Amino acid sequence: MIPTQRVILGTGLAILLIITAASIALDVKSRSEAAWVNQTVQVQKKISDLRVLLRRAESAARGYELYRTPGFSADFQAVQAQIAPALADLKRGVRDNPDQVALLEGTEPLALRRVEIAAEAMRLRAANDQAGIAALNGRAEGRGLMDTVMGNLDRLSAEEERLLAARSQDSRRTGVVLLGIDVAGAVLILLLVALVMRESRRATVQLQSTLSETTAAKDALAAAVADRTQHLVTAHDELRLSVNVLQSTFHSMAEAVLVIDAEGNVLLSNPAAERMLLHRTGMNLRNLRTLSDVFHGDGVTPMQADELPSVRVLRGEKFEDLEMIVRPHNGIPPRHLMVSGRPMLDGQGEISGAVLVYHDATMSRETERQLYQSQKLDAIGKLTGGVAHDFNNMLTVISGNTEMLVEGLKQQPELQRVARLIDDAAERCAELIQHLLAFARRQPLQPRNVEINAAIADIAKLLRPTLGEQIQIETVLEQGPMTAHIDPSRLTNAVLNMAINARDAMPNGGTLLLETHRVVLDEAYAQAHPDVTAGPYIMLAVSDTGTGMSLETQHKAFEPFFTTKEVGKGSGLGLSMVYGFVKQSGGHIKIYSEEGHGTTIKLYLPPGEGTAEVAAGMAPQAEGGAETIFVVEDDPLVRNFVTTQLQSLGYKTVAAPDGRAALELIGAGQKFDLLFTDVVIPGGMSGRELAEEVARRRPGVRVLYTSGYTDNAIIHHGKLDDGVMLLTKPYRRNQLAEMIRKALGATASPAPPPPA
Repeated sequence: MIPTQRVILGTGLAILLIITAASIALDVKSRSEAAWVNQTVQVQKKISDLRVLLRRAESAARGYELYRTPGFSADFQAVQAQIAPALADLKRGVRDNPDQVALLEGTEPLALRRVEIAAEAMRLRAANDQAGIAALNGRAEGRGLMDTVMGNLDRLSAEEERLLAARSQDSRRTGVVLLGIDVAGAVLILLLVALVMRESRRATVQLQSTLSETTAAKDALAAAVADRTQHLVTAHDELRLSVNVLQSTFHSMAEAVLVIDAEGNVLLSNPAAERMLLHRTGMNLRNLRTLSDVFHGDGVTPMQADELPSVRVLRGEKFEDLEMIVRPHNGIPPRHLMVSGRPMLDGQGEISGAVLVYHDATMSRETERQLYQSQKLDAIGKLTGGVAHDFNNMLTVISGNTEMLVEGLKQQPELQRVARLIDDAAERCAELIQHLLAFARRQPLQPRNVEINAAIADIAKLLRPTLGEQIQIETVLEQGPMTAHIDPSRLTNAVLNMAINARDAMPNGGTLLLETHRVVLDEAYAQAHPDVTAGPYIMLAVSDTGTGMSLETQHKAFEPFFTTKEVGKGSGLGLSMVYGFVKQSGGHIKIYSEEGHGTTIKLYLPPGEGTAEVAAGMAPQAEGGAETIFVVEDDPLVRNFVTTQLQSLGYKTVAAPDGRAALELIGAGQKFDLLFTDVVIPGGMSGRELAEEVARRRPGVRVLYTSGYTDNAIIHHGKLDDGVMLLTKPYRRNQLAEMIRKALGATASPAPPPPA
């Protein structure tokens, strides 16, 4: 080989060596950059996981505060145990970045303190420590801590996103350069091979050995190129896998995510945005706004254009949990959304777009509304029960005396007619009070196993003349024996009230449908309805084809005195009485209605055990007697009235205004045959407690209770305790006589044990 050829070949080999060395160096760099990209992705995931844990802890604490259920407490403790390890893991992930480490070390005690405050609040709630709760709320420390922690996590995430973008760009650049070097090396090899082959034709013998060496070098270099190419492909596959993980996470999120540019064009969205916001590919925010009406969290105040989340975030605002209600125009039910927004900045710090995250809080808000409605109805019920007690005392005196007036004025028809008017008015007042007590769940029920299908068939016969010919009554009854443990008379009243409401909702006629089914309300339904216990029920549905109810009317339908009828055409107590009956029976009631399409009211009644029981026959009219009755009544008007009535029936009477006076008389040796006591009496001792004390002093004493409303002293789970006899106020003379004889004729037994 001539010197020139040697110089050319030597130069080519030197270049090949340089290319190979550069290729190896770039390969190492590519591997390192791929590893850094993967680490950055992992750190982002750890930040996201930590943020989710903190949100879950806060949600569990808030859920426990609202519902006091053990499930929220267990969820909180499980999440709390994961937060410290998650912080430590994140700290290890950013250990190469001193600024990130410093920021995380400053965030860690704040996050742990926020979780500690939530745990303390739950402990105070569990202990019902109102002073501690007030003190803790007064410091208002938790919200600020959470905002600071989330802000720091956002800074961590933003820095990692910057690092991810920079490292991904470096990795791609290195890959391109590495590929170019590999290609250049291959081209140079081919040129060298061509040069050697050309020179070999001139000096075959002299270059034979050199050619063999060059061929071997070519093979080795080709193998090196293939190896480097495989490494590059592997690095790209790893990067693609990381991107796929991020995309899968993004597309599987329950929250709707929109990434928009500065003009409001949607650059990126996930499937949840299609379900929640009705977004479709190609839509911008202007198109999206035309599909729905948007309101503030109260559901009444429209959200102005400059208040919309997209407008605010493009102004540079950052916000969390912005409340809004979206009502689509296509008839889909409204959605209650919580929106978070963050602007995106370009290299010059200008706003280039934004990220909006929408969380669907419809279900949780509906649960809160149902809980509030249930608490409101319970509060009204307690107030109603207390008022009814005093009213029934007065009505007892009024109705009893007017009854005597009617009897005594037989020779004076005009005055007797006036007395009858007073008596009728008192009777109507008593019925009104009974409706109120039914709503308040203070009516003593007499439940038994009732064959629902037979009962509904009998009620349907009763309804036909009541509703008129323009209302068609249909029944769909599930076959087979089906018993419910309820008070049959209250069931009849409930169905009658619902049927009358249905008739009024169908002024031009229509169809009333009565249905029965066996159903099971599962745990999911019970969680969505806080007042429901999961399990089997007997469902009775009353449906009409009338005008239907608005959503606002449905929310108020069970409130006493609420009515949509004209003045004088309804008391507003029908559905409230049905509500009280179902709740006191241990059941559940639900309204399904749509304006213009009718209404269905479903009663879920507790199932009975065994066969249906036959109702007792009518008792014969009772007479008076000569025994001594001990009357304990705090109201002097009622006490005087009762003793007068008893004396007119032939009984001897002893009276006391409270438990202490009664016990003094008994201690002095007062004889009597029956203790007739009001349940609610002053002096620190209820009628039940008085009866128990009297039973200890005089075993076998007979007791008859009376009350304007029942409380937990003698009634549990909606029915009277075993062995307890009760005469509810107001009562008539014949009812008094009947119950006195029944109590005196009953087998003497000790007073029932105190309530649990």
